[in-house]
Amino acid sequence: SRRGRRRSWVAVGSMTLALVFPGQGSQAAGMGAALCDAFPVARQTLEEVDDALGRNLSRLIREGPDAELTLTENAQPALMAVGIAALRVLEAEAGVGAGRAALVAGHSLGEYSALAAAGALDLASAARLLRRRGRAMQEAVPVGQGAMAALLGAALDQAREIAAAAAETQVCDVANDNAPGQVVLSGDAAAVDRAVALAAERGVRRAVRLPVSAPFHCRLMKPAADAMRAALEDAALRPPAPKLVSNVSAAAVDDPGEIRALLVAQVTETVRWRESVLAMRAAGVTRVLELGSGRVLTGLVKRIEPDIAAMSVETPADVDALVRAL
Repeated sequence: SRRGRRRSWVAVGSMTLALVFPGQGSQAAGMGAALCDAFPVARQTLEEVDDALGRNLSRLIREGPDAELTLTENAQPALMAVGIAALRVLEAEAGVGAGRAALVAGHSLGEYSALAAAGALDLASAARLLRRRGRAMQEAVPVGQGAMAALLGAALDQAREIAAAAAETQVCDVANDNAPGQVVLSGDAAAVDRAVALAAERGVRRAVRLPVSAPFHCRLMKPAADAMRAALEDAALRPPAPKLVSNVSAAAVDDPGEIRALLVAQVTETVRWRESVLAMRAAGVTRVLELGSGRVLTGLVKRIEPDIAAMSVETPADVDALVRAL
């Protein structure tokens, strides 16, 4: 029976599964709508986030406009809400949840989704923290003064050299080490523009400015890190089960004090996603489920470690596909 296949897959894969959650840039109006239409538990999850924030975020998620949804203070809790909705559907329909996973992880804001999935944060607290994080990150640098750029085809060491040469008296840092040949720089707009020009001179296949409203994960975000330090001091944070693979350390952690410090550092430090996936594989992970909007992390996992079977779960069709795969 299908239920029998579910139990068999979970039993075999219980210590080889990781759950991962996407970061900003994966949002789109209408994300999660099909799940909410098909599964009451998904709709209830978004309503819980609405109650926590005191606003109808679920309508913005469903209807847009994209320009408002993309605002950092909206996009961050919205992506978390859709990710947890997808997780709750999987738990109900396929018996696959955090209790069956060896590790959880998330890209940037996705770490808060992962912590909520693993029981370290309740849903309301995660939503409020992400709204605060989004506002603080947007307010840290006036619009237009910062920028980010993707270096496609650049190795990490090469990207670091380009960033250092381009910085001069300004800030240009490595923001994301996403996958082999995909590194993102962040900092002052003029410095990032210099980095794009240097990348072309130094043979990087492609360097392109990203359409973002602030220079995330660089030293210019220190005011936002300070704001999150204060916010996290008041947050009830429990040990996650399973452990979280941290963006900052690319290692599994479960101590609440350490996690608080890492979440603060994450605002200004490099997201070490490539190393995080390698750490998951070294820990025995052979299956990854990306929960929420888009398939960005699924694609990155396949590029980083082809031996890992990666799937994304965003729609009822994705849920059915997973059940068939069981």
